Amino acid sequence: MSFIQALQGVLTILLMVMVGYILTHKGWLTADAKTLLPRLVNYVALPTYMTWNLMTTFTHDKLLAILPGTLVPFIAMVITYCIGHIISNILKLPVGRRGTFRSMFFVSSAIFVGLPVNLALFGDAGVPSVLLFFLANAALFWTLGVYCISSDGKASANPVFSLATVKNLFSPPLIAFTIATILIFLEIPLPTFLALTFKNLGSMTTPLSMLFIGMIIYGVNLKQVKLTKDMFALLVGRFIISPLMVLLVAHYFPIPELMLKVFVIQAAMPAMTQTAILAKIYEADTEYAAVMTSVTTLISMVAIPVYMILL
Repeated sequence: MSFIQALQGVLTILLMVMVGYILTHKGWLTADAKTLLPRLVNYVALPTYMTWNLMTTFTHDKLLAILPGTLVPFIAMVITYCIGHIISNILKLPVGRRGTFRSMFFVSSAIFVGLPVNLALFGDAGVPSVLLFFLANAALFWTLGVYCISSDGKASANPVFSLATVKNLFSPPLIAFTIATILIFLEIPLPTFLALTFKNLGSMTTPLSMLFIGMIIYGVNLKQVKLTKDMFALLVGRFIISPLMVLLVAHYFPIPELMLKVFVIQAAMPAMTQTAILAKIYEADTEYAAVMTSVTTLISMVAIPVYMILL
């Protein structure tokens, strides 16, 4: 991607984030909006956008051709988890933070932050690759990632595979992906009125997500954030090791250039926004999870333009 094109994509993202930051500062976006925006994105905008994009982009044969690409992020994330596990042991992180650190180290916010960012940078052409990364990311987060977080808590840890895991795994975006895939394989097209409705609702995905990120960044009190060894290690894991593992695995499993770029950007996204919520549910260190997630979100605004220039 040319420098000018990358710069324009990054400026688009930063401006929308800035609007969210300013509206929060002015009191227009309140605590209620902090709950509403993720719900709108997760339950309305993302599922409708995925369905519209997939069903207007792919045929049966085209979809089958790209599905094997999921192997690259899946293998890369497993390797990254192993590295994070080793680092957490070296740092001797206490129980209550160890599993949360490991989960944030290898899993990124690939759909809530990743899809809007990639839309701004690559347009609709990059969405299929985003969805492939999302499949691997969701599967690993709601199994291995959740197990790590739950092992930190006072509440009893969930097994890696359980009924709760399956329920969480089939989130609205994944359900939409599954339904759209079935319809494509059955060669059943969307009626025109539904396609237009889904397209318009889905167009909310990027602006709503960026407004929410602006709210998150506004809530980060930089005076209280101290650069500790584990925070530094997490930032290295999220923004250096994770993308490098994608490049390493893609060397042995060649994939199209655009798919590779999308996967690298996806791997360099901040920690999953759900991490702090799950830490609270399992009675782990919620404040630690919230601070780390917020800091990675803030740093991602610097990392994204760097990767776009490098790619």
